[in-house]
Amino acid sequence: MIVELNRAVALVEEHLAEDPARRVDVATLAARIGTTEHHLRRMFGSLAGMPLSDYVRRRRMSLAARDLTTGRADLLTVAVRHGYGSAEAFGRAFRAVHGASPAEVRRDGGPLRTQPAISFALTVHGGEPMHTRIVDLPDLRLIGHARRVRLVHEGVNPEIAQLVASVPVEETRRLKGLFVPVVGVVSDLA
Repeated sequence: MIVELNRAVALVEEHLAEDPARRVDVATLAARIGTTEHHLRRMFGSLAGMPLSDYVRRRRMSLAARDLTTGRADLLTVAVRHGYGSAEAFGRAFRAVHGASPAEVRRDGGPLRTQPAISFALTVHGGEPMHTRIVDLPDLRLIGHARRVRLVHEGVNPEIAQLVASVPVEETRRLKGLFVPVVGVVSDLA
């Protein structure tokens, strides 16, 4: 699937280079790489950390920023070239991605939050065999606080940090007091 995802990214880049205003048809893109639209969206989002539609929008706005900083075309021309019917709609979308208006970027050259083309690579960890042993343990009772959170691929997950911060110190002490170590489990079997 890694090869197919890289091929999908290359096709998106070709598509945006040919006509950045034309919508990227994900169903056609999926068919060209030999998968379903659902599978492509799911795998891309899972591995890239953002939906495919966000990636395409960010790439389109990165190309628009290049046009603004290197070209002399007026704002409406750049907006239409990148698929927007008005300078106002383009300005809102541009600010949402870059955090600055097109006029600010044209005048000052930034700030910009450009999206480079993604490439997927496979890294394999755990190639060394582990010495393990299966043991029967007594029934376990799990205690604590739980919450569904979004997946964060890098850094601290702010939702988990918020959950930890929301638990009062007294509650944390109480939960730690309920901890009973499991006796007889060997942690190092080397």
